[in-house]
Amino acid sequence: MKVVVVGAGYAGAFAANRVAKKVKGAEVTVVNARPEFVERIRLHQQVAGTGAVATPLGAMLRPGIAVRIGSVEKIGDGTAVLDDGESLAFDHLFLAVGSTVRALPGTVPVGTWEGAQQARDELAALPGGSTVTVVGGGATGIETATEVAEARPDLRVRLVAPEAADCLSGAARRRALAALERLRVEVVADVVAEAAAGRVRLGSGRELESGLTLWGIVAGVPDLAARSGLEVDADGRVVVDGCLRSVTDPRIFAVGDCAGVVGARFGCQTAAPQARAAADALARLAEGREPEPYELRYAARCVSLGRKDAVAQFTHPDDSLKDSHLKGFTAVAFKRMVFTGTRYLTRKAVGA
Repeated sequence: MKVVVVGAGYAGAFAANRVAKKVKGAEVTVVNARPEFVERIRLHQQVAGTGAVATPLGAMLRPGIAVRIGSVEKIGDGTAVLDDGESLAFDHLFLAVGSTVRALPGTVPVGTWEGAQQARDELAALPGGSTVTVVGGGATGIETATEVAEARPDLRVRLVAPEAADCLSGAARRRALAALERLRVEVVADVVAEAAAGRVRLGSGRELESGLTLWGIVAGVPDLAARSGLEVDADGRVVVDGCLRSVTDPRIFAVGDCAGVVGARFGCQTAAPQARAAADALARLAEGREPEPYELRYAARCVSLGRKDAVAQFTHPDDSLKDSHLKGFTAVAFKRMVFTGTRYLTRKAVGA
């Protein structure tokens, strides 16, 4: 059985490892744009220069898995066409291209590897006293703003969002807002309408100085599925059945951010469980058994607030927020466990 996995983030790497482990005789090929596995939930550390978040793919994939560096231009009838014109035939394909960033011109997106690298270089070149503007009040924006503020106390850091920390609620949200204040991050309740060298213009019409403007909003998915003729939802995610198979072509599984599962949010808490469920579904099919449906379940929302602080708010399985949360050192330890645990699960293809 020939299995092609498109993308080697959390979902793709986990799926490839799980298929190689569970499906007897499977020939697994991973197609990825770069030869590294990137820990996207740590990209704020890459931006601030406080951590290295890329690992050679060979260290993350099981022996015997083939790797092709490049991108897939189109998925056809049992064939994946690469950007170099070559085609890979498959019996089953796992689409794991993740999410993407649609940044405003004049800003640097921090939710991608390339953007994080550019942001790191430009941040390192900024002289003291400069202002860094971070756009977005969700986890990506908050983690970027606090990481930069802590790593570069000589800079002024500003966070622009209609509502900061709205991914949290109650005391957990107040904790995140207090951390922004403690780190002297200016919070501006507005949107950035335009960005250019040295300034940003807000939706209210105000213009503010900005030596570097970082786009901290992750939204949308790559259009590979749509341009390949697969049915997608309004957000461009692959419409799937209960076992994460494309309703257009059941040979194709969609996992992670690009899968159109109702109620799913972007993140590693979505990627690893979906990859496990899809790989196990393929293993059951290979054995002539009916696959088991995927069940969406969440546990918590974790937000780093610099290297020494964090908040983790627990959720119900449907991702609605509970009142209970962790803070301070306990939350830092919990978030570190998420980092290391997710990496371990991805490499070993267990749990999740």
